[in-house]
Amino acid sequence: MLKKERHAYILHQLNLHNKVLNAVLCADLGVSEDTVRRDLQELSDAGGLIKVHGGALSTAFYNVPFSNTEIYSQPQKKIIALKAMQLLKEGMFLLTSGGTTLLELVRTLPLNFRATLLTGSIPIINAAILHPQLELIVIGDKLSKDSKITVGAGAIEKISQIRADLCFLGTNAIDTQFGITDSDWEVVQVKKAMVAASAETICLAISEKLQSVQPIQVCQLEKIKYLITELEPNHPKLKPYWEKGITVL
Repeated sequence: MLKKERHAYILHQLNLHNKVLNAVLCADLGVSEDTVRRDLQELSDAGGLIKVHGGALSTAFYNVPFSNTEIYSQPQKKIIALKAMQLLKEGMFLLTSGGTTLLELVRTLPLNFRATLLTGSIPIINAAILHPQLELIVIGDKLSKDSKITVGAGAIEKISQIRADLCFLGTNAIDTQFGITDSDWEVVQVKKAMVAASAETICLAISEKLQSVQPIQVCQLEKIKYLITELEPNHPKLKPYWEKGITVL
């Protein structure tokens, strides 16, 4: 693969997942770690990403607050948010992880919508503050600057005391064999706790994330009640998921 093609692949993975790991890029691209490091350094020097230990971060995701022009596939995420609104009822306790699709959902909520929102996501907290009828409970502990979400034992303990009606799970990758996966160990532990603390879990994902895998499993598909993408529910790409018993919207 030519360097130009490698760079395009790396930037696309950042758009999808907000973070890339050196080891995963080595395996995907079939090149040495030295090559990956050089590629990331060149892209960093050009302002295309933020190089961190073991990988890189998306420049768009790192900047808070996000504008619509900075959010990858924002029109598709808007469709997902509007579909997710079908599942909301006033008075619900809603638990959310982080990510720009969930941010779009909170921005879409009517200003008079009454519910309780529990989250540790800094961007989502900032958006929820603008909704006067939304009760906001911040799940606090150590802040992951990479993911803009609180992590750690304190956050997990607080989540374990909650019984939420719905968990809206920001999704890094979803696959019929490996389920929901992510690349950040601490974020995965928080997501596991959120799934366990909720009556139903809803996976929000643009279709590019379907049949993709990250290194650490959050949960198997059996834990997911709903999958919401921008596609029509009968789209062929979604067949493997509704065959697994997931309600696809």
